[in-house]
Amino acid sequence: MDIERFLEEKAPLIDKAIEKYIPREFSEKSILFEVNPPKYSYNLETLNKAIAEPIWEILDRGGKRWRPSLFLLICEALGKNSEEYLDFAIIPEVIHNGTLIIDDIEDASELRRGKPCTYQIYGVDIAVNAGNAMYYLPLLPLMEKKAKLPAETLRDIYEVYVQEMMTLSMGQAMDIAWHRGLANADEIGEEDYLQMCAYKTGTLARMAAKVAAVIAGANKELVEKLGRFAESIGVAFQMQDDILDLTGKEFAKRKGGCGQDITEGKRTLMVIHTLKNASNADKKRLIQILNMHTSDQTLRNEAIALMQKYNAIEHVKCTAAQRVEESWNEVDKLLPTPQAKEKLKAFTEFLIKRNI
Repeated sequence: MDIERFLEEKAPLIDKAIEKYIPREFSEKSILFEVNPPKYSYNLETLNKAIAEPIWEILDRGGKRWRPSLFLLICEALGKNSEEYLDFAIIPEVIHNGTLIIDDIEDASELRRGKPCTYQIYGVDIAVNAGNAMYYLPLLPLMEKKAKLPAETLRDIYEVYVQEMMTLSMGQAMDIAWHRGLANADEIGEEDYLQMCAYKTGTLARMAAKVAAVIAGANKELVEKLGRFAESIGVAFQMQDDILDLTGKEFAKRKGGCGQDITEGKRTLMVIHTLKNASNADKKRLIQILNMHTSDQTLRNEAIALMQKYNAIEHVKCTAAQRVEESWNEVDKLLPTPQAKEKLKAFTEFLIKRNI
C-alpha cells in the first residue's frame, strides 16, 4: 500500500469535513449556530476575523492528517465503512492543530511549517483564544448527530475526550518543566520521557483510535488495546520527530536549521540516553549547551555530535520500533478484517520510518 498516496487522498476529504463544521466564513446557517444559537446577535465579521481566519490559516499550511487517517483505518479494520464516520475523524485533527498554536506561544517559537507562528501574525490574545476554540469546536459532529448515536456511545466518546484532554495538559506540563530546567531535568529517565510522550503525543493518537473503536461498536477490552496501540504510534512518531529535528534536511529547512529542540533545551530521549551514558565532561557540556537556549548552529551541531557519539539516535529508533511491535502483537489477532489490518500495519511502519 502506498501510504503517502493514501494520506494525500484522505487529506482533502478530511479538510472538507472540517470545513463543514468550522467554515472558512461563518454564516447564520453554520452548524455552530444551529446547535448553539446566539441570544442577541451573530457578530459574524468578528468571529470570522478572530476565529475562522486564524484557524484556517494554520490548517491550510498542510500537515499529514495522519490522526484522522488512523481513525478511518481503525473503523475499516473493525469491519465498518469508514466513509460513514468521516465527520468524527476531525476531532483529533482540529485539537492537534489547536495544540500547535498554543505550543508555539509556550515555546516562543518563530516558525511553524515554514511560516511565522499564528501568534506572530494575529497576536497572542487571538492565538490563545483560537487555539482553545479548536479544543471544542470539533465536538460539533457529536452535537449535531446525537439523535443518531446511542446514548451509551455518546457517553463513552465524551469520556474518552475528557480523559485524553486531561492527559494532554499533563504531558505539556512535563515537557515545559523539563526544558525550563525545573524538577531535576538532568536526572530524567527513559520511563519519565515515555510517560511524557504517552501523555502528550500519544494522547491524540489514542483519542483517535478509542473514539473510532467506540463508534464502531468494539468491546471495552478492544477499545483499550487499540488505544494502547495508537499511543505507541504517537510515541514513536514523537521519537521520529526528535530524530528528524537533528538529522532531517527538509525538517531543518522548514524550522530554521537542525536542532531546534536543542535551542528549546528539550530533554528528548536522545538527550536522556546521552546523559546516562556520557563521560562526566561530555554530560556537563551537553547540559551547558541545552541550558544556553542557543540559536548558534555551531553549538547545536556540537550537541548533535555528542548525541551521535553515544549512539543515541540508533537507540531511539530501536526503542520506537520495539514499542510499536509489542502493541501491534496485542491487537493483531483481535482485528477481523485482514486487508484493512494490513493497511493499518503499513500505515504504522510509514509513520515511524518517515523522512519528513
